Amino acid sequence: MPLVLDPALKTSRNSGRAVRWWVGIDGGGTSTRALVADVDGRIVGRGESGASALNQGTEQAWQHIAEAIQKAGVPGLELRDCALGLGLSGTGVPAQLQAFVAADPGVARFSLVTDGLVALLGAHGGEPGALLISGTGSVAEALLADGSRRMTGGWGWQIGDEGSGAWLGQQAMKIAQAAYDGRAPRGSLAENVYAAVGASREQLLAFCAQAGQGGYASLARLVFDNEANDPAAAALLDTAARALDLLAESLHPTLPLALAGSIAQRLAPRLSPALQSRRVEPQGEPVAGALWLIQQETISA
Repeated sequence: MPLVLDPALKTSRNSGRAVRWWVGIDGGGTSTRALVADVDGRIVGRGESGASALNQGTEQAWQHIAEAIQKAGVPGLELRDCALGLGLSGTGVPAQLQAFVAADPGVARFSLVTDGLVALLGAHGGEPGALLISGTGSVAEALLADGSRRMTGGWGWQIGDEGSGAWLGQQAMKIAQAAYDGRAPRGSLAENVYAAVGASREQLLAFCAQAGQGGYASLARLVFDNEANDPAAAALLDTAARALDLLAESLHPTLPLALAGSIAQRLAPRLSPALQSRRVEPQGEPVAGALWLIQQETISA
């Protein structure tokens, strides 16, 4: 019997108009992906646009959602005829969630959950399971047989999201600042940070003042690039892997575990043997989970 989500996990709106298109949306701090299906469930297009994380603004989120759908290139598709399954970063902050819902541009209907939850639905095909996500941010989520959800992490890049791209970038910047002061060796990771953002105190401070989640995440690749020749970079990756271990271990001890996000995939070999023994390959991508969400809701309506 298909898993039925706890209604408390969703925010839904229904205009009552007929639906011509089902659209799954996976939106985070870096990009937004759309997967479009017709009323018979056939996939007819895919599109991608910029970030739609709610902490980056409601107007931008709806704009990039619309752009991603438009870029799917489906003739005759209009937002007002779409039923959207939305998995967006930042829905856990009530003010951000309310502002986004209030700015609905007039879609036929939508169901909104976290980006982590649609990734979880996609990874296990709507069945119980666990998911460890590390991309721009990090979070671990599980769906239980009763349709309820557990979550660890996901506290945001400003104070949490350990083991994520933004976190790695922040740590790389801290290493570069310490090296600038002479408080740490000036290794290749620090030198690469200087090359990317500037080598003066003023340039480093200017980057930090405006970087945001995406800016810090852009530095994460430098940590991987320097792991072979800078002990500080290698140690940072080990620390990131231990942080991801803790997220998953505290979530659930036995459920099958899938990985999602570019950082999680690159850190996978460093994860603990206990996590490796539970690891399964995702059945589908997050945007497929978002499409499943709205299709199930539409069918059962």
